[in-house]
Amino acid sequence: MSSTIQITAAQLSRLVGLPGAPTLIDVRIPDDLNADPRILPGADQRSHKTVAEWAGDYIGRSVVVICQRGQKLSEGVAAWLRYKGVTAENLEGGFEAWRAAGALLVATGKLPPRDSAGRTLWVTRARPKIDRIACPWLIRRFVDPKAVFLFVSAAEVPDVADRFGATPFDIDGVFWSHRGERCTFDIMIEEFGLASPALNQLATIVRAADTARLDLVPQAAGFLAASLGLSRMFRDDLEQLEAGMLLYDAFYRWCRDATDETHNWPAGQKRI
Repeated sequence: MSSTIQITAAQLSRLVGLPGAPTLIDVRIPDDLNADPRILPGADQRSHKTVAEWAGDYIGRSVVVICQRGQKLSEGVAAWLRYKGVTAENLEGGFEAWRAAGALLVATGKLPPRDSAGRTLWVTRARPKIDRIACPWLIRRFVDPKAVFLFVSAAEVPDVADRFGATPFDIDGVFWSHRGERCTFDIMIEEFGLASPALNQLATIVRAADTARLDLVPQAAGFLAASLGLSRMFRDDLEQLEAGMLLYDAFYRWCRDATDETHNWPAGQKRI
């Protein structure tokens, strides 16, 4: 019988990156974090010592707790969370099991500083089309689910970044931008250590649509059409971003799970 208080690395890896993924809480001690500072995608970092103070923050969420080996720290924190009414499991085998399975880990060396609410803050040009929707999607799904995105006039991006402590992206002359033929989305996948077959395939589609190289993959033309259609549907960039998240969720799921699937109609009917 499967455990109701634990989840395996294989089970959790199928949920990571999806819109309904559980909230991940990393409670590794400083020595373990220093030995390998990478984190599971989108994980919050909390101290087990103060769980009674912050447990209430997760009421209403589904949570998975991670410590180094999946033993006393994550078991204890998950139990505390359940006591507070939170649906909580701990990761069987902990961080070591996740790493051994070759599952995605986020490199934190280039992660921007967080604000007082624990969020990363980003700024880019207004009226996004492709790359400026792709990058927020990647950050929200794999890096920081609470990330804040500001869309401003192109000329004001550097000054807004400076005055508000935001990280600029997808403009000339900044770290998070195009490099050669690669889009900002490609760069984020690389710098955050998120390379995987599904994300790499999605990156090719994004790059083909964003740089008008529709010959790269057959999905590019349809992806470009959908992206441009969304940009015409919404005057508010944040509303467009929220709508665009579903588009990227769908393409990511196709890249991960459905590339070999075909469809015809009428199904199973012989034509005369």
